[in-house]
Amino acid sequence: MMPSTIKILLVEDEPNIADGIIFNLSADGYQVTHCVSAEEALSRPTSAYDLLVLDVMLPGISGFELCQRLRKDGAELPILIVSAKGGEEDRVTGLSAGADDYLSKPFSLREFLLRVKALLRRSRNNRLTSSTYVFGQNHINLAERHAQTSHGEQELTELEVRMLELFFRHEGRILSRSELLQKVWGVSPDTETRTLDNFVVRLRKYFEADPAHPQHFQTVRGRGYRFVRN
Repeated sequence: MMPSTIKILLVEDEPNIADGIIFNLSADGYQVTHCVSAEEALSRPTSAYDLLVLDVMLPGISGFELCQRLRKDGAELPILIVSAKGGEEDRVTGLSAGADDYLSKPFSLREFLLRVKALLRRSRNNRLTSSTYVFGQNHINLAERHAQTSHGEQELTELEVRMLELFFRHEGRILSRSELLQKVWGVSPDTETRTLDNFVVRLRKYFEADPAHPQHFQTVRGRGYRFVRN
C-alpha cells in the first residue's frame, strides 16, 4: 500500500530548475523537500522519503558522490539523477554509483513525471514482494502494517514499521542509538531522548514470548540494539 502522501527529496542548487520541478511535482500531489547541497541532504533521514531526485553538479559534494554514500549507508529509496552532464560516461558513472535512472537536462517535464511514476511503481512492487517477515511465532506484514503474534493481532504505526524495516534489513548487526534516532525519527544523533528505548520496549511487548527476557530485540550494552531472527 502506497503512502497517502508520497514524499520526494529534491537536491538541486539551480533555483529556476528547482522551482519548476517543485511546482510540477506538487501539482501531481507529491510532497517535496528541497535541499540545495549534498551536505544538507545527508542531514536528512532517507527512510523518510519515497524518492530522491538528484542533480550532479552541486556545490561541495557532487551528486555522484552523494548517491554512492547513500547506497553505502544502506539507503534503499529509488534515486533519479537529473543532470546537464548527459554523456554516456556520465550516465554510466551515475548508474554505477547506485542511481536507478538518469535523465539529461534539458528534459521534458512530461517525461520527468513519467520517470518519477515508474520508479515509485517499481519501488512499491519491490516492497510488496518482500514485506512479510516471519520469526518466532510472529507473522508481520509491513505493507499492511499488521502483525499476527503469540499475544494476538497487532496494528503497527508508521514509525514502528520504519524501525522494524531497519532492524530486518540489518539482521544480526548492532544498530547504535544515534543511527536509529537519525534514520527512524530524523533527529540529531546526539539527541537525549527516551523515545527510542520506549519503542524497543513496545516491540518486545508485541513480538517477544517473554518481553522481560528478549530473544529477538536484544540490547547490546553500551553499543545499541540488535535484531536476531531465531
